[in-house]
Amino acid sequence: MAPLLETRGLTAFYGDFQALFGIDVAIDRGETIAIIGANGAGKSTFLRVICGLLGAEPDRVRHRDEAIGGLPANRIVARGIAMVLEGRRLFASLSVEENLRMGADVGRKGPWSLERLYRLFPILAERRRASPATLSGGQQQMAAIGRALMTNPDVLLCDEVSLGLAPVVIRELYAALPAIRAEGTAIVVVEQDINQALQVADRVYCFMEGRVTLTGTPKALSREQIRAAYFGM
Repeated sequence: MAPLLETRGLTAFYGDFQALFGIDVAIDRGETIAIIGANGAGKSTFLRVICGLLGAEPDRVRHRDEAIGGLPANRIVARGIAMVLEGRRLFASLSVEENLRMGADVGRKGPWSLERLYRLFPILAERRRASPATLSGGQQQMAAIGRALMTNPDVLLCDEVSLGLAPVVIRELYAALPAIRAEGTAIVVVEQDINQALQVADRVYCFMEGRVTLTGTPKALSREQIRAAYFGM
């Protein structure tokens, strides 16, 4: 069977600058993939191409064995690929619940509803009428994840969800991943924290300067291999 989502020789450009060089990644249903690498390695660019924020040749990105490279972002979301953007990007003029309901506007059927989401993140139910600007960083990240889940995706892309958060909050966010996976959702986590990535991932891809330098399961990869692939040493 074809992977749920895959890239084949994926390249990406910002004008004349090439950011990705021949990236091959495959993700199966219900699998968690971690993409690690230093700043500038191409991790966020990779996600931006998948979700339609950067252009790509059609067959370089495939979802359910159909070419989707270069489709606009709204069509990517409608197909079942949602992204939690770095920086959360919540609408301060709307309440928490109104932000969450925006995800449901896509109209995809699935397990995620406000009720289901509030069971996953009870604090969002308590703060549902508040402005996102009044939430803590961790609560804002929960809302950003919740909005993406309300699209009922079969692939959830998470870009640096732990960035700037306290360790206890990071643990709480990552503790929600098994419940998301239990619904059959594949998860792609971009993460600079190697230890965190290894704890949650079925497989790891290490990026450096726009190329995949190492891939494998956390159990099969040694710290020396990861360090060499991460830093090029």
